[in-house]
Amino acid sequence: MTFDATSFCQKATADIKKKIGDKKTVIGLSGGVDSSVAAILTHKAIGDNLISVFVDTGFMRKNEAEEIRQIFEGKYNLNLRIIDAEEEFMKKLKGKSDPEEKRKIIGHHFITVFQREAEKIGAQALVQGTIAPDWIETGGGIKSHHNVTLPSGMVLTVVEPLRDLYKDEVREVARHLKLPPEISERMPFPGPGLAVRVVGEITQERVNVVREADYIVKEEIKKAGIQSWQAFAALLPGRVTGVKGDSRDYGYIIAIRIVESLDAMTANTKQIDPQVWKTLRKIADRIPREIPQVTRVLYDLTNKPPATIEFE
Repeated sequence: MTFDATSFCQKATADIKKKIGDKKTVIGLSGGVDSSVAAILTHKAIGDNLISVFVDTGFMRKNEAEEIRQIFEGKYNLNLRIIDAEEEFMKKLKGKSDPEEKRKIIGHHFITVFQREAEKIGAQALVQGTIAPDWIETGGGIKSHHNVTLPSGMVLTVVEPLRDLYKDEVREVARHLKLPPEISERMPFPGPGLAVRVVGEITQERVNVVREADYIVKEEIKKAGIQSWQAFAALLPGRVTGVKGDSRDYGYIIAIRIVESLDAMTANTKQIDPQVWKTLRKIADRIPREIPQVTRVLYDLTNKPPATIEFE
């Protein structure tokens, strides 16, 4: 059956209105296509009773908070609030290295932050941009998605208007809602952010390193005009020997991943044609030069399955 974005929007808006009524509501607006679409649909249903909260966990992409402010503040009537929660998230994750534990800690603390904001405005409901692959992978034991591993005792009513959609369908809805391309076509970004692109233990230095590396990847991919479902950098565990200048060095390993997908359930590594190879070479030259702590850059060739798109 062909997906009909118009019909979906009409039904979703009615369902949201029925579930929420006149309750004050919060949504975690990350700026990704899922949460943005969920926010727009919810606003259509309940208007100014929706408060959109961007939580800066400290694990966001470079300049992300400011970019979200520029796109959404004063537009779409989403009542945007930006919360700086970096210090508390870093404290929660100090010394943690297990990927499932990291995901659950972040997911639970997200809800804690939302409940705190909800109390300030008297909100009773929480809208999430959960989509089908999130709960399928969580239920199947592949990995826990932060928005479907909610803590016990949560008092907010949870509403998930996109729960049965796949990413390609969410993008269709975003285009139908006339969201700008920087949102509708935006590469997926994990809910826990860079915390799951730092493989192993979280430290401020390691997060800073992967943030800068990820920015370089995005910049070079964009300059080259390479189309991909997702392109990013991850920081691998351990250190390896390198040479910088005339001196021996011992630094971090960055892995680059570029994949093609339709619905995130499967993904294929981007084939290395001459354009991709030239871009990878630029990335591999820039990262160790601009990030002194890095001595080696790798390219991940593994499809999904057997890998997942993210490293954790």
